[in-house]
Amino acid sequence: MSSHISNERPQPDQVLKDIADYVLNYEIKNDLAWKTAHYCLLDTIGCGLEALTYPACTKLLGPIVKGTIVPNGAKVPGTQFQLDPVQAAFNIGAIIRWLDFNDTWLAAEWGHPSDNLGGILATADWLSRTNIAEGKAPLKMKQVLEAMIMAHEIQGVIALENSFNRVGLDHVLLVKLASTAVVGKLIGLNRDELINAISLAFVDGQSLRTYRHAPNTGSRKSWAAGDATSRAVRLALIAKTGEMGYPSVLTAKTWGFYDVSFKGNEFKFQREYSSYVMENVLFKISFPAEFHSQTAVEAAMTLHHKLKELGKTTEDIKKITIRTHEAAIRIIDKKGPLNNPADRDHAIQYMVAVPLIYGRLTAADYEDNIASDPRIDILRDKIECVEEVQFTTDYHDPEKRSIANALTIELNDGTVLDEIVVEYPIGHKRRRDEGIPELIKKYKVNLARIFPEKQQKLVLENSLEYDQLIGLNVNEFVDLLVI
Repeated sequence: MSSHISNERPQPDQVLKDIADYVLNYEIKNDLAWKTAHYCLLDTIGCGLEALTYPACTKLLGPIVKGTIVPNGAKVPGTQFQLDPVQAAFNIGAIIRWLDFNDTWLAAEWGHPSDNLGGILATADWLSRTNIAEGKAPLKMKQVLEAMIMAHEIQGVIALENSFNRVGLDHVLLVKLASTAVVGKLIGLNRDELINAISLAFVDGQSLRTYRHAPNTGSRKSWAAGDATSRAVRLALIAKTGEMGYPSVLTAKTWGFYDVSFKGNEFKFQREYSSYVMENVLFKISFPAEFHSQTAVEAAMTLHHKLKELGKTTEDIKKITIRTHEAAIRIIDKKGPLNNPADRDHAIQYMVAVPLIYGRLTAADYEDNIASDPRIDILRDKIECVEEVQFTTDYHDPEKRSIANALTIELNDGTVLDEIVVEYPIGHKRRRDEGIPELIKKYKVNLARIFPEKQQKLVLENSLEYDQLIGLNVNEFVDLLVI
């Protein structure tokens, strides 16, 4: 006896409608969100410029067909490339994420909402140059900041209660989703077209987390977000042609995302979309380290100086205990060989050992010439992570959102140094007054890596002040960053 299968087209899933309505209708009024987006833009651009000093990154950049230049295309900061918006989004997204050194969002799912800037900036720049060529007005940088705030919100609010890593999917799924929504708005999709575009992002096959975890950790994690945000631009453009969407992409029995990829569970939501995520986003300011280790690295720096005061070195250490939160143990508590920089910047033992030995942790410290120092692996073997339940609780508390780590060193002579506890990293909202001046210093250092002094001065004059930046045409801002 066969069962009847209804072929009646359903109404779009509520999740799709909520995202589209937020992007098209929400007015961002919170001044903190706008100002934080400004700092986020500066930090993200700066991190991309630093990545250009790494050949492993730059080998991936440029057009698909060498020598191609797209008239009125989007330009890639720090380079001479001018590309179609899809490939430009990949380029910008790749340099943004390469060193894992800008913003982070930690929740049931973690990620880096600034990854969306790849698609946002590429699309806004391309549209601006095209508009000018057609005698129309270009987009303003305030529209870029608005898109950033909304992309942060979509990615971050879904991440609050929904863990994609627990079902083996990578968080760049949320980059693709958020970028599709905000890029769709930038290119002028109406509500139905935008819902179609968002459904296309879900119906795509999603990236596995294979490249983020032992024994396969590798450099794809540095360009995965570029891939996701560029795919978002492509999907938004497809929807712009009038291509159909898939309204029950999440809830369709057997064939929908929930059944196929989320173990039959529906998404849960803690709050409505507003500007909460940008207001509370975390910045990586001092160390290019996976964010669950930021406070551990800060504590290790303090203990490095303490050892020097005592006339001791890491060779005098018998054992190091790290009290930490559950997510850190699950993601970065790693023993055994570390095969490449992508492996090392996701190993808490490595990220603690280097500052204890050298009194620093920079992106260069993940390279082979430093990793070959035998003292690092000797010290790694002495480090044990244990979960502190209160740290885990505070990590998930929406009023705290701490990322606590506590380090205790026991010396060979039996001396136990006072435990160093750091609950909130310098990039946390609770330390903004302390953190933002350091973020600006970091931005200036990154500009100096690429641009001559005269160009640095011009970039700073046009970008450091919020009121100056938001009035700039997008193409004018990007032109400031071209070598």
